[in-house]
Amino acid sequence: MDYLKTVIPSQLVADRGSNLVVINPGSANIRIGLASQDVPLNIPHFIARYTNQRPKFNLQDQMLNSQVTTAQHMEREKAYDTIASLLKIPFLDEEVANNSFPRKIGRADGYNPQSGKSVAFQWANVYEQDADSSLALGTSRSKVITGESVEKHEGTGAEEICSGNRKFRGHIFGEEALRISPTEPYCLSRPIRRGHFNISQHYPLQQVLEDMHAIWDWILIEKLHIPHSERNMYSAVLVLPETFDNREIKEMLSIALRDLRFSSAVVHQEGLAAVFGNGLSTACIVNMGAQVTSVVCIEDGVALPNTEKTLPFGGEDISRCLLWTQRHHQTWPQVRTDMLTKPIDLLMLNRLKESYCGIKEGELDAVAVVHSYEDGMPAGSHKTRLTALNVPPMGLFYPTLLVPDIYPPPPRSWFHDYENMLEDTLHLEYPRRPDMSDGLFPGINVGYPMWESYPVFSSKPKKEEKVGLAEAITNSILSTGRIDLQRKLFCSIQLIGGVALTAGVIPAVEERVLHAIPSNEAIDTVEVLQSRTNPTFVSWKGGAILGVLDFGRDAWIYREDWIHNGIHFRSGRKYKDSYYVQAQATCYINS
Repeated sequence: MDYLKTVIPSQLVADRGSNLVVINPGSANIRIGLASQDVPLNIPHFIARYTNQRPKFNLQDQMLNSQVTTAQHMEREKAYDTIASLLKIPFLDEEVANNSFPRKIGRADGYNPQSGKSVAFQWANVYEQDADSSLALGTSRSKVITGESVEKHEGTGAEEICSGNRKFRGHIFGEEALRISPTEPYCLSRPIRRGHFNISQHYPLQQVLEDMHAIWDWILIEKLHIPHSERNMYSAVLVLPETFDNREIKEMLSIALRDLRFSSAVVHQEGLAAVFGNGLSTACIVNMGAQVTSVVCIEDGVALPNTEKTLPFGGEDISRCLLWTQRHHQTWPQVRTDMLTKPIDLLMLNRLKESYCGIKEGELDAVAVVHSYEDGMPAGSHKTRLTALNVPPMGLFYPTLLVPDIYPPPPRSWFHDYENMLEDTLHLEYPRRPDMSDGLFPGINVGYPMWESYPVFSSKPKKEEKVGLAEAITNSILSTGRIDLQRKLFCSIQLIGGVALTAGVIPAVEERVLHAIPSNEAIDTVEVLQSRTNPTFVSWKGGAILGVLDFGRDAWIYREDWIHNGIHFRSGRKYKDSYYVQAQATCYINS
């Protein structure tokens, strides 16, 4: 970050960043911390609430359809064989036929691991600390978690939350929520799924918003030690993925300003923040998250909206593919592993994927310890040889290998209001304030010019692409329509997100993208730039930089304006960040 270090003196970061909280929420994790910090906290974006409902659901997404159809299964096997040919490994059926004897799978309870990746996850303690312990700490967990009573939520009565002399915790957050045994009286929720609010018939919008507020508030109090009484001394920088629509952005701004009580807030687009996080101005940003992969091109600090591509798969799908591959090759222990209904298995599979999966030619095997988690019992350890570990990550380029969960879309009625940004009402004309400037996006004051004017309703919402990663990158860059910019972008591809840490992914992207470029295009070089910081935190870091650099704070929304008046456009209060800040400039005007 040498370039940025010369622009931003460390003292300026310390002074201006000490009261800026940068929040970068995703489908699986939320990255959050003070802008003055080097790295953020990275916390699973989950909450488990105590419930006494019958029948009991272990998680809100219990109704997801994760069954693979016959057609999908055939497509998956076909994709496997295509990948096997590229990687020079045996085909699926060929390999099974050559296994004249089963692989040995031994239970290794006495195994003493030398690496942290072999240590089993432990079931979460679901009981409150005793009163004396809580008083000694000076705070009670039930008071600090959300500032609201557990009786508010259906099926959660104070008189029923006790078990003998022990009291169940009303809410459990983060990784700990994923480690709750299915036998315990809790229901696990993830407010964001596949890049959108996870609303469904069983998970209404109000509960999604309450859960998101509860998670963020718990982090601010318990992890960042910012109590409600001091919240007005802080501002929030929301670094949001391109997948969110404007209604969702509005709700998150309301959480930050109205519920969490920040004095002001600003929204920055995740892809745009990524270029600042790596000290760039022009790049093709490829964000490979847990459930969504997105592509967007940035030119001179401006996000180009027609280049946005959204792919409905990510790291969790690679983890599920890892499990399918091992079961097909009979290397997986005879234990009940279920990422959907037993989230602790998701943690284990994610760790195995991160430790052993990579992209390289030739057979890739590894000896690993697989853990089994039976309800309420200590984890069992099973030492086994995992095989074909280079196949699951290749699903990025051949997505039929990754069969995503099929889940119900949000009810259409949720969007039927005056703030609807979906295509059903995009043709409507929205009234504009007489004092609103025609140029909503003047140049920002850090040397990156923005579009002087961008038609707010000119583009329809982004559609999920049914292509692989290489095609998505190629189509995104070629859609810019200028050969000079195309050549520059093909040599300035930036991989961010947790999946970007996969071994061998950079040369694989370079090779597959080069092959995906049509032969009639005058482009013969593809280069992925090495990230200057952890790819998982690049956008968060860019949000911190943008927050510190925004001396004029012209794009910031203040709490009082938001709650009482909406957003008024006045001289000197124009929105600039990028076209994406239309979320601030349009949806939230109270006329």
